[in-house]
Parts: sequence; structure tokens; C-alpha cells
Amino acid sequence: MANDDVVFVDGVRTPFGRAGEKGMYWQTRADDLAVKALTGLLERNPSLPLDRVDDVAIAATTQTGDQGLTLGRTVGMLAGLPVTVPGYALDRMCAGAMTAVTTVAGGIAFGAYDVAIAGGVEHMGHHPMGLDADPNPRFVSEKLVSMDALNMGKTAERIHDRYPHLTKERSDRYAMASQQKYAAALAAGHITPDLIPVATQTPEGWGLATADEAPRPETTMEGLAGLKTPFRDHGRVTAGNASGLNDGATMSIVASASAAKELGLSTKMRMVSFAFAGVDPDIMGIGPVPSTEKALRKAGLSIDDIGLFELNEAFAVQVLAFTDHFGIADDDPRVNPWGGAIAIGHPLASSGVRLMLQLARQFEQRPDVRYGVTAMCVGLGQGGTVIWENPHHKRYGKSN
Repeated sequence: MANDDVVFVDGVRTPFGRAGEKGMYWQTRADDLAVKALTGLLERNPSLPLDRVDDVAIAATTQTGDQGLTLGRTVGMLAGLPVTVPGYALDRMCAGAMTAVTTVAGGIAFGAYDVAIAGGVEHMGHHPMGLDADPNPRFVSEKLVSMDALNMGKTAERIHDRYPHLTKERSDRYAMASQQKYAAALAAGHITPDLIPVATQTPEGWGLATADEAPRPETTMEGLAGLKTPFRDHGRVTAGNASGLNDGATMSIVASASAAKELGLSTKMRMVSFAFAGVDPDIMGIGPVPSTEKALRKAGLSIDDIGLFELNEAFAVQVLAFTDHFGIADDDPRVNPWGGAIAIGHPLASSGVRLMLQLARQFEQRPDVRYGVTAMCVGLGQGGTVIWENPHHKRYGKSN
């Protein structure tokens, strides 16, 4: 077995819906969302022989009901992969799909895999975060974590406490910009090409989901200023400067560079390094800071080498804590140029691949950028970061 470059071949997602009875996926099974995403991914990569897929890794945060039963195996079979293709499920909360990608990437780099599927799904309407969870009482009795650590909104309030210069006004302004950037990207045709339409059923009849349900392009600073602060009286975190509760699925093909070349698959990004890190669960949102520092160190790069950042916007203050730490301006054009989860939505375990497919498409348009980062905070005090290289960078002379 020999080491090989790991490449991101392609990625897709379903449109992201609002969780709950009024959401477009209320009567759609979670595993069917994943099946639809995988089917769409395979259809647009017809040169991949299905029996060459070595494994299927699919993440979900709440693995029960229609979101349980070893998703990688069941979804693979339902999507038409041969029974000879194995699969498994995994959980790292919000970084589930990201971990699916990095896990199969390790197998590829080691030489055990040539091609793998990695993705995630979360139906927060059917399975609210933490539903039926039974945290060990030692966490509280031994003061390992506070009760606030189990509520992501309260951990975001604690970031505001720790860094008072990260004001609500800055969070609101960042959130408004996310909505505006997403609306502009959508209008420019950057978002829709990677969406796989999904048939939906509502009391009004059958429909077709072709667009994200959550964006609010009409958002204003005045409107954001008047929203309630549900996690604390007179707090700073609101529904407007945080991601919502959402349903959706993502899928990607990850391969060795040699297998991609052999099979005629595209190479949209090359993986440079990845890292995960732990932080105090009370301030979960700062997790991407140490994970990015670790990934940069492993890659032999500095933050100045990164030309594009796709940061998951679980909360605006969490992104600001990251950019502030690295000396990046709130409105730096390198950061989430097409908006982020505040506008698009954050179906937990699926979001990591959503970051990747957006970065991959931006790479195609930016041959001047060599390196990009996908990073996110993770519940219970973790961060995850993947550094990618752009195969279209001008140093290569041509697109791969």
C-alpha cells in the first residue's frame, strides 16, 4: 500500500428546508433525503463504476428512526449501489459530514480505498438535537461541564461574554451581510447547480423542492435589532444572527488522485491537511480556532496563505471569534463570499460537505487562489478544519 493524494471529486446537496410541520420536508423521510442526494451525485458522475466504490460513510447527529440503521449501508443500497459496497454511519454532531470526508480520506491516503462516498443528513423536524439523549449525570455532578454546555445558543452567549468587543451589533451586521451575499450568489447562478431537487408532499399536494427554504434576503439591521433573545434575557444571540433548525442532506465523492485519473473523474480540490480540536464546551464556538491552527501547522502554511474561507455560521459571533483571532476583518471578501448557514440553514451533520462543495465551485472561478479552508464549530466543545488546494490555480498552468 502506498500513500496517494486525496481529491474531492464532486459534491451535491438537497435544498435545505425549515424544520417542523410547516417545513417542506415534514412528510419526507430523512433517509430518503440522503438517498436522493446520493442518487443525484451518482447520476452526474456516470464514469464512476458503482462497484468501484469502496465504502459509504454517512453522518447523522441523532441516529434513530428514519435517521438510523447504519445509514451508509442502507442509503447506499436504496440508491442503487451494489450489495458488495459496504457502508457505515458516524456522529460528530455538526461536523459529521466533515468527519465522514476526513475518515474516508485517511483510508484513501493509506491505500485501503480508491473511491468512497461521504456525506451527512439531518432531519431536525423529525429528530430535534438531543432528542431522547440521556447525558451522564457525572457531567454536571462533577462539574465537568455546566448545563449551559448542552445548549448551543447559551454557549454562543458565553462567547459574547468572554469577548465583549464582539457586540450584538457586529453579529447582526455580519448576519445581514450573509443574507445579502447568499441572495447575490443565488441570483448569479452559483448555488443552484449543486442542488438536487427533491419531491415533497404537503397538505396542498405534491411539489418539488428546488431552492433553500430559509433565506431572508429582506433582512435589515432594524429588523434584527428587534428580535427576541431566547437564550438569555437581554442577550445578544437571536434567530436572526444564528442558523435555524433545518432538514437536508449532502453527499460527496472522495478518491485517490490516481483513481480519479483512471476513471475520468474530475478533481475539484486536493486535500492538504485536516485537524480536529477540543475546547471548553461552555464556549463551543471557538473550536475552529485551534483546529485551524493545527491544520495550518500540519500543512506548513500560515493564515495568510488562505485565499478563501468557508466557515459554518452556526452563530455569527462564532465566526467573528474566528476572524477576530486571525486578524481578519468582519467584511473580508475571502470569508463566505456566497453567504453561509445564517441564510442557507444548518442541518447539523450534513453541513460539512455543504462548505466543501461551495469552496470547490469558488475554486473553479478563482485560479488566483491556491488554498482554501472549510471549518466549523462542533457541539460539546470541538472544532474541525480541512485545508484544500485549488487544482485550477495558475501555478498548474491549466485546470485539472
